[in-house]
Amino acid sequence: MSDTPARKRGRPPAEIAPEQRVEAVERALSLLDAFSLEAPRLTLADLARRTGFYPSTILRLAASLERFGYLLRGADGLFRLGPATLRLGMQYQAGFDLAEHMRPALARLSAATGETAAFYVREGGDRICLFRHEALRTIRHSVPEGAVLPLDRGASGHVLRAEGGGVVLSMGERDAETASLACPVFAAAGRFLGALGVAGPMGRFSEAERARITPLLEQSAAELSRALGAARHRVA
Repeated sequence: MSDTPARKRGRPPAEIAPEQRVEAVERALSLLDAFSLEAPRLTLADLARRTGFYPSTILRLAASLERFGYLLRGADGLFRLGPATLRLGMQYQAGFDLAEHMRPALARLSAATGETAAFYVREGGDRICLFRHEALRTIRHSVPEGAVLPLDRGASGHVLRAEGGGVVLSMGERDAETASLACPVFAAAGRFLGALGVAGPMGRFSEAERARITPLLEQSAAELSRALGAARHRVA
């Protein structure tokens, strides 16, 4: 029999610090993090390689995640994210309460520029495509809402890292064939909110076209900032 005194359920022991990490939770989240836009379906071997976990560990974690709808395994043996992740994504998006302002603004910006318009926010070391409106052109830039992209590449990423500044241009940083322009959006009290940007094939971002798009982007960002409570739109 253990010498450890019995604990009351629902109350953590006094000696455990609040910030202590829960290894099982971190492992489960690492498993979900292994998926990406480029790899939405993974084999057991893929997951083991990406996480560094033993297959037996992955199968135990997967059983719990599947029970709650966060992971699915098809008849072909491939794993993919479950419907619960979509529900959380929609709740995350709804938490910003920006849709009524953002969606019409993106639609207008896309129509005026002829390119896909999107709004990004920073989440740790990444950027999240929170809202987007695709261009009507057959060849266009397409990133789904909820996509997680690097923070160190792309016009929106640079704006998010700087938390402000002026209009930023990116040519072929994340994708060799894609160009983008982005500028900051602010909320009440001058709080930096995110990056508004347009993106499309690099061939359509000539110097003359950038000169046409830039004031349209700045105007859209300024209107959004005012609608969201900013006294003025700060562009360096």
